[in-house]
Amino acid sequence: MRKRYLIVLFLIVFSLTSFAEEKDTTNTEDKNVTKVEEKSPTNTEEKNVIRMKEVVVTATRTEKDVETAPGIVNVVTEKEMETRNIKTVDEALDTLPGVFNRRQSLTDTQSSILLHGIPDQKRTLILKDGVTLNNGYDGSVSFTGLSTENIEKIEVVQGPFSSLYGGNAMGGVVNIITKMPEKREFTLESGYGSSWNRGQSLDDLQKYYVSYGDKLADKFSLLFDYGYKSTNGFSKYLNVVSTQPTAGITGWSYTTDTTGKPRYLIGDKGDNTWWDENIGIKAQYDFSNVSKINASFARVRYKYNYDDPHTYLQDASGNPVYSYTGVNQSTFVSYTGSGAKEVNQYNVNFETEIGIAKAKLSFGLNDEVKNWYTQAGTLIAGGSGGTVSSTPNQNYNTDLQVTLPIFTRNILTLGGSFKTAVANTEKSSLSEWGDETSTTTLTNNYGGKDKTYAVFAQDEILILNKLTAYIGFREDWWETYDGYANQFGTGAFATTYDSRSDSSFNPKLAVVYKPFDNTTLRTSAGQSFRGPTVYELFTTYVSGSNTYNGNPDLKPETVQSWDAEITQGLWRGAKFSATYFENYMKDLIYNTTVSTGQYKYMNAGKAESKGVVLEIEQRFDKYVRLFANYTYTDARIKENSANPASVDKRLTFMPDTMINAGAECEVGPFSASLTGRYISKRYSTDTNTDTVNNVFGSYDPFLTADAKVSYKITKFATISFSVDNITNETYFSSYLAPGRSWFGGLEVKF
Repeated sequence: MRKRYLIVLFLIVFSLTSFAEEKDTTNTEDKNVTKVEEKSPTNTEEKNVIRMKEVVVTATRTEKDVETAPGIVNVVTEKEMETRNIKTVDEALDTLPGVFNRRQSLTDTQSSILLHGIPDQKRTLILKDGVTLNNGYDGSVSFTGLSTENIEKIEVVQGPFSSLYGGNAMGGVVNIITKMPEKREFTLESGYGSSWNRGQSLDDLQKYYVSYGDKLADKFSLLFDYGYKSTNGFSKYLNVVSTQPTAGITGWSYTTDTTGKPRYLIGDKGDNTWWDENIGIKAQYDFSNVSKINASFARVRYKYNYDDPHTYLQDASGNPVYSYTGVNQSTFVSYTGSGAKEVNQYNVNFETEIGIAKAKLSFGLNDEVKNWYTQAGTLIAGGSGGTVSSTPNQNYNTDLQVTLPIFTRNILTLGGSFKTAVANTEKSSLSEWGDETSTTTLTNNYGGKDKTYAVFAQDEILILNKLTAYIGFREDWWETYDGYANQFGTGAFATTYDSRSDSSFNPKLAVVYKPFDNTTLRTSAGQSFRGPTVYELFTTYVSGSNTYNGNPDLKPETVQSWDAEITQGLWRGAKFSATYFENYMKDLIYNTTVSTGQYKYMNAGKAESKGVVLEIEQRFDKYVRLFANYTYTDARIKENSANPASVDKRLTFMPDTMINAGAECEVGPFSASLTGRYISKRYSTDTNTDTVNNVFGSYDPFLTADAKVSYKITKFATISFSVDNITNETYFSSYLAPGRSWFGGLEVKF
């Protein structure tokens, strides 16, 4: 059936070429590209055609067109996000080759962007206007509150980039670039959607966005924006138990766990509701043509919750059943709860030119003033007890770089950076698990700080007119300090940790060769690292009969990588690319079993990932874009002293096969998109024992297709309608994934 769906999808995609007409390719309104005039010696009708080239900054920290950038680069433009049914920033990356968006929730609050065969979000660096978004606690990123409407483009550069960006850039870098108004503009968007069949997807999804921008006296630009989303959700967490309901109870069904052991489905944990909002202001002042300063502030808030759990069980009289022999009422609320974040983001960037040198100075603060979640415990009279865990944290970033030409064939980029992070966690008991303020006793706390100093250099060398080399390195000095962990009550202890330091030298070499106008060859090799997070270093607490230990002696993880890519223009509007990559990871950090009931983070592993990425694209002027890509990744554990049985098994949560295909069409006031996405089986255990699919807790292969149509009813107003998961594919990503849903929207812009 999956092959049949793929065949149908590809036929639909390529049948959309009938909407295309061959017209001039000029589009002077696209702000994301620069113009380069090229003449074709073989076609006199195209001699003076202006071809638009996309410029990126992430690959080299300087402006460089995609064709000659020294890396595997993909760009998602503002126009593409408008055409596709993208409601959150992480969804914009879903169809890129070599990119896996692993959502750990129904929303973007726990998305993980995995690049280049490297697992886990903490090994992918996420930037907003060049400033780090990975938090100071565990390296994760919350994409919630990043409105797609105020994003100019998203640059994704895959491969090791610690030589320019330091830690977290083992798999690559994602840079979210926000826009500034060029004139006075006002935008208002609203929309509503729900599941196709009530209760099978995000019900009552509402979205609102408003922004006002202006440019005054050609010097001062200002943008204000506000966004809000909410949904009543649906029941994603099923209630699966190992004890079969007793005689006389009906409504349950037989299932298994992920290893095939018998289990029984008796209900669910309740509908997962959530809301988020963001408010932002960004200002820029142009001192001159070469000097400018911009500053931005954004406040992001979100909260998720669960309503009352549902039982599927009934007794002989049809009454709901919440307990039977071996199962009590607490089963229905266990592991559910609420959670929230409030994040303040501050960015300041200054750019200028001094003679032949260009300088950039930036400062950023990602301040998670609230970051908490609750868990339900045993039912008590009048409600349910539980726990609350709160982890406010801050991440400060300062970066300086200077770029200047040396002689006639060299461009040198030099710089330095300073980063520091602090995080503190408190866990407390609750009298009501649904009320995070009903704290009773403090059970444990832990936390600490780290800081990193770095210097970097990159030399861009024009060896021949069509051959360019990039040689770079970065040295990072990392230190952790003020670490502590305290347990109160049962198993009480009080621990402080000595400060310690380490360093990492990360070189990189890349070569770009353009033997012909339509052919680009790239290859690069380098090393990257990731320092352990505050969570891995200092998280020490007792839970029941188990003790979980951080490890202040952890070493940084490292990866040595190389890749090679060829990009070939085929015929007019068509191009093909093929990439091969290899990664050799060592000192991977695992949460290991030291002894019965004792767990500890350790540098216990080596791993390798090798892969192939194929991509093809066909554009028919500005009216139709067709694309398809294929990624195969063989990612395996090669050494793990903590669990030898995991050796040669696949890395957790990393699919071996990803296929994306789609079409985007714009004709007059009408635009449409159709995209399809196939993701193969993933494993949640490092021994790959969770082999059973289509059960709660499994990570199933899936094939989904999404579509959107838009119509510009006036010069200022556009209506749209989209459908997610058109085929209503049923699958699990541990939780039950959303089924078919629809969404309608209205945009007013003038």
